[in-house]
Amino acid sequence: MDGPAAGVVWVTSPERIGPYRIERLLGTGSFATVWLGHDPGLDSPVAIKVLAENWHHDLRVRERFLDEARLLRRLDDERLVRVHGVGELPDGRPYSVMALADGGSLRDRLAAGPLPVPVALELLAEIAAGVAVLHRNGVVHRDLTPGNILFRSHPDGERVLVADLGLAKALAAASGLTARAGTPGYMAPEQDDPLAVVDTRADVYGLGRLGVRLLGTAPPSRPARDRPDPAGAVRLREGVPARVADVLRRATAPRPADRHPDAAAFRAALRHAVTSAPGPGRVDARTTGRVPGGPARGGARPGRWSGVGVAVLALVGALAGDTATAGRDAGTGTNGPITVALPPGWRAVGTGWAGQYGADGTLEPALVMSPDPHRWAVDPTVPGAFVGLSASTAARTTPAGFVAERPHAACVAAPLRRTRQAGVDWVVARFTCDRGRPVVVEAAGLGPGRTGLIYVQVVPPHGGAADFVDRLLAGVRVR
Repeated sequence: MDGPAAGVVWVTSPERIGPYRIERLLGTGSFATVWLGHDPGLDSPVAIKVLAENWHHDLRVRERFLDEARLLRRLDDERLVRVHGVGELPDGRPYSVMALADGGSLRDRLAAGPLPVPVALELLAEIAAGVAVLHRNGVVHRDLTPGNILFRSHPDGERVLVADLGLAKALAAASGLTARAGTPGYMAPEQDDPLAVVDTRADVYGLGRLGVRLLGTAPPSRPARDRPDPAGAVRLREGVPARVADVLRRATAPRPADRHPDAAAFRAALRHAVTSAPGPGRVDARTTGRVPGGPARGGARPGRWSGVGVAVLALVGALAGDTATAGRDAGTGTNGPITVALPPGWRAVGTGWAGQYGADGTLEPALVMSPDPHRWAVDPTVPGAFVGLSASTAARTTPAGFVAERPHAACVAAPLRRTRQAGVDWVVARFTCDRGRPVVVEAAGLGPGRTGLIYVQVVPPHGGAADFVDRLLAGVRVR
């Protein structure tokens, strides 16, 4: 759902859409709004995509909206966002009910910084496997962007999902008087020509541009119409095997005939380029659908992404690129206006808060602290805490409302409590869980002078003092 929010339907959350209770807004785009809902029959969360009000009477857009739902329902593959059903609002606007992608998007994770090269290589191979599902079924996506790559938690680790098939077309209908469609920077050159043949090779171009975004030293820019910007003109990061550059160069060739024929061929070429290279960064040859680095059956691998607890899945992307630092005092961690007193033996890394953007369009500040900050997000035995500051969140909700947005369905919640620490009034929710992290604490408060909403998620150390959380909150400072 890349693009401006051209059709927000409700200023505040509706209470219900059809039989589904609505909990909060997930996102808006040019053509639709997506809400987090609750399915009463299955007692589970769902994502509900509603056609934007200003496109209600455009029959072409309405049909495209329904075509996407029908296509995803027909394909029903674990590498694609699954659709459970469709419905219609009283005003006639259609909506589709989809499985919730609770791990966010690739766009959010890349906004936090570059992914490690081995992870990026494996992730690109998994995305290609998802696109190959479309190609095997005679469908071309036409809009492969980081915002359309989602993640879903799974007992075996996060799964990569290809989403937003609103521009997808059956190959038999993808040429001749086709409306220009796609996202600049990822759209194949032929998609600019309404008379051109648009086939699987257009998606190969999109995969190549995603590869440049994942592995390059800078995001890809929009190529000029008469001066294509191939992968060969983009500097790839240190540690990327040399042969991978050749694969990306071929995938982003200006002429479709010079590219790999489809996503499966692109993935095979990528795997060969990596596995034939010496050193680390090998693509997993098994077609599992797991997020790169997720655990194989039998347990998690230290230092890698995994699905070991929904509690912190949304924060994994926030660790992709460290920008901050321990404070001048070795006992503190600092990132921008946030300073936190560290428990003994803990250290801090800072970054942007994935998915939270300030008025200037940049990520709002956050930091992670733990005895091992990089393992905390993936290893349930490691204690730690996430601290973020968001002015945009403070503008839309209260601390109590924000904490209420973070339930842990598989855990038992203690009664909500309030505590005042270091001049901040905190709302605190504690969850005791049977699997994964045994205890997760969610806390929120307003910064001094209403500088923003401070969010703290804590996994206390096993056997720690009863007042551990309050002492940690007392050490949070915002200037």
